[in-house]
Amino acid sequence: MLEKNPDTVKVVLKNLPLGMHQFADPAARAALAAGEQGKFWEFHNALFALPALDDKAIEDIAVKLGLKMEQFKSDMASPKIRQKVDQDIMDAQKAGVTGTPTIFVNGHPLRERTLEDFQKKIDAALGKPAKK
Repeated sequence: MLEKNPDTVKVVLKNLPLGMHQFADPAARAALAAGEQGKFWEFHNALFALPALDDKAIEDIAVKLGLKMEQFKSDMASPKIRQKVDQDIMDAQKAGVTGTPTIFVNGHPLRERTLEDFQKKIDAALGKPAKK
């Protein structure tokens, strides 16, 4: 979607670590901590490529990405990162989000999950006529 709409689409990722998954919150904080070193998306993608998630896997990703480990661990535990995750959770609750992933186009939840449906919603939000 970004390639097809480089001037009109922006991806905003919000964290919603689900309580049923004991490593969801540490993973969210770890990705944000990696972001402090410019490696958010690399860390995010590596997390979702894992067959299983635990503290060691999180640390292994940080090492593999060449993060400064002292800074990474400090950032993971920082009030700034905790506040960001907590704000994302509050934003999700306010928007009625109960699960992940949830996708919005201009504040409206997208129920259809194909790239074609995404593009239709984007075009509609931009006021473009529907393609036949």
